[in-house]
Formats: sequence, structure tokens, C-alpha cells
Amino acid sequence: MGAAVGAAVGAQDVREVFAGLYGAEADGVWAAPGRVNLIGEHTDYNDGFVMPFALPHTALAAVSRRTDGRLRLHSADVEGGVAELDVSALAPGSDDDWTAYPAGVVWALREAGHPITGADVHLASTVPTGAGLSSSAALEVVVALALNDLHGLGLARWQIARLCQRAENVYVGAPTGIMDQTASACCEAGHALFLDTRDLSQKQIPFDLAAEGLRLLVVDTQVKHAHSSGEYGKRRAGCEKGAALLGVDALRDIPLADLDAALARLGDEEEVRRLVRHVVTEDARVERVVSLLESGDPRAIGPVLTEGHASLRDDFRVSCPELDLVVDTAVGAGALGARMTGGGFGGSAIVLTTATEVDTLTKTIEEAFATADFTAPRVFEAIPSQGAHRVS
Repeated sequence: MGAAVGAAVGAQDVREVFAGLYGAEADGVWAAPGRVNLIGEHTDYNDGFVMPFALPHTALAAVSRRTDGRLRLHSADVEGGVAELDVSALAPGSDDDWTAYPAGVVWALREAGHPITGADVHLASTVPTGAGLSSSAALEVVVALALNDLHGLGLARWQIARLCQRAENVYVGAPTGIMDQTASACCEAGHALFLDTRDLSQKQIPFDLAAEGLRLLVVDTQVKHAHSSGEYGKRRAGCEKGAALLGVDALRDIPLADLDAALARLGDEEEVRRLVRHVVTEDARVERVVSLLESGDPRAIGPVLTEGHASLRDDFRVSCPELDLVVDTAVGAGALGARMTGGGFGGSAIVLTTATEVDTLTKTIEEAFATADFTAPRVFEAIPSQGAHRVS
């Protein structure tokens, strides 16, 4: 309910700004959410399992069709005026500004044979940027959904996600997996999405923590990360090397029971060994969380989250002091579990706790950051919310 109300209020705002920018009413307004990944990190580009859910924080887009080949883009969140592009001239690497995300979607749609003839777009987002909550995927999906509707393309949600991933991989140049775009496009309110990234099969898992007296907090460390930077790509390449050395299509194909033998076969490839160990054990953690939630035992997922953080910190090495401080402080103060979420190198952590402990836990984390002389974190509740949709 919260997400829909927020989107409705924001819709009028973006409509008014759109009219002021372009001198006409928008054809419609669409919303696409950011996401939190409950469990399953760095598994998506290894054909593995992930389990995201949508946040109430959304990217809103007021959009109208054009027929003259012009793409006009404006964001309420970025300084500057309207950017104007020629859709026929869009090409990977031609744009290193924020406009690469919506422009990349138009490019990907056209590359796939869809006759996008231009658009006027005004965007406004409440998804925190650089926080590991998929602000870029929200921008991509909201533009893709709007163009799908306005042009009557008839694309399924999973197809929209695939096109948006291609936009980010090829046009923007960030080697991300399919999870973020699928979460933004496909999640349902009150559920987490169990996604098999190999065949894109999905299962909506009920995830109503409030009914169990629980809460999931997001702690945005305010440490910004950039997926297109080299460290993410190095780890992806290392995973691919591990799969090649082990003779499998992807690390998803290594059963947990065979992990020790597989690691032994990697010999002195210590860095690859660590990456392989994380991915194989993380896939197993996703399946454990699904089983626990389906059996009605959400409290029991806490230790699995904490175990996942240790793997990301020690084996995949994508944590940072601020993320580790959140997890250590939260667990030490009695939280049921905690882990970093998102690609790492900054961004956010999640904390599972009882409703009665939210205020105390938040204060304890904030005090720990102050003592460490870190920038004050932003803490908010993560409520499983609706995926991308037309607002008006």
C-alpha cells in the first residue's frame, strides 16, 4: 500500500514538471522500484539462484511518444536541462552520463527490432543512488515498461528485464547479471522473488515479516560504489575462469556436496578457489532461505544471512569497513541476522530484527558509526513492494 500511495503522489509531480519542460501533457506515468536482495549475491552471473524483493522506493517516469526520431531526457535528480539525442545515432560507448541508462534501453529495444521512434521523458527517483539498491535498474525498467506500453510491443516482464540487462551490459558497459532488472520488473508486494537466473523461472515466496513481529532494516552506509569499475569485472572473470578450469558451463553446476573435491582440483589458484567457494555455498544458502520461509520460519533465516556476509567478506572480498561494522554491531546487539546486500564495495547492509528492537538497534548502529568517525548511515525499513507498473 505504501508504495502505491507514494507513486500516486509522485505521479502528479512528474506530470506537472513534464508539462512545464515539454509544453504538453505526458501520455502516462510509470513506476519501477529499487530492490533489496535478501540472499544470493554474485550468483546471478554464474547461472545461480537469487532472492530479491522490491522496495517502496521507485523511479517514476512521465513519458510521451515522439515520431521524429528524437529522444529528449530530463531528470529531477541531476543538474542540467533537457538532453536531446537522435535515436538512430545511439551506440554503445557514446554516452557516459546518466542518460546512458534510458538511452541504452531505447538502443536495446531498437536493436531487438522494435520500432521506437523517439520519446519525451521526465524522470524522478526516490531510490538511493550508489547504495546497492539498483537505482540504475529502476531507471531502465521504468523507461522500458513505458515504451512497451506506448508502442504496444507486448513484451513479457522477463523480456523487458533481459533488454534492460543488455542495455546496461553493452550500452552502459557495466557487466551486471539479470537479477536487478528482473526484480524491478517482476516482484510482487508481500513476496520475495526466488529466481533461477539460468532459465529465468520464478517463484513468488510469501515474505510478510510484519505478521511475524519482525522487521528488515536497510542500512545505507553512504559509501558509494560503481559497478562499472574494475573490481566487479575482475570477480566475474575469476568466476568464469573457475568454471572453465572445472569443466562446467557455470559455477551453478557444482553441487555443494562436490565442493571440496572441486576446490582441490583448482590447486594453487587461490583467488579462484575463494570465488568458487562463495558462489557454490551462496546458491545453497538461497535454497535454505526458500525452504525456511516456505515452512513458516522466517526467524531462522537470520543466521543464514550472517553466514552469507562472512562469505562475501572473506571469500569474495567485496565488503568494506562500514558494511562490516553494521553487521558486527547489529549481530552483537541481538539482531537475528545481518549481511551486506548488493554488489559490494560500499552500499547497504540488511538487518533482520524483531519489531520491538528496531529503535534500539538503529541507535546502536548510528552510535557505532559516530564512534568510528564514519559518515552517518541512513536507516529505513524494507517493505516488500510492488514491481514495475503504470501509475496513471
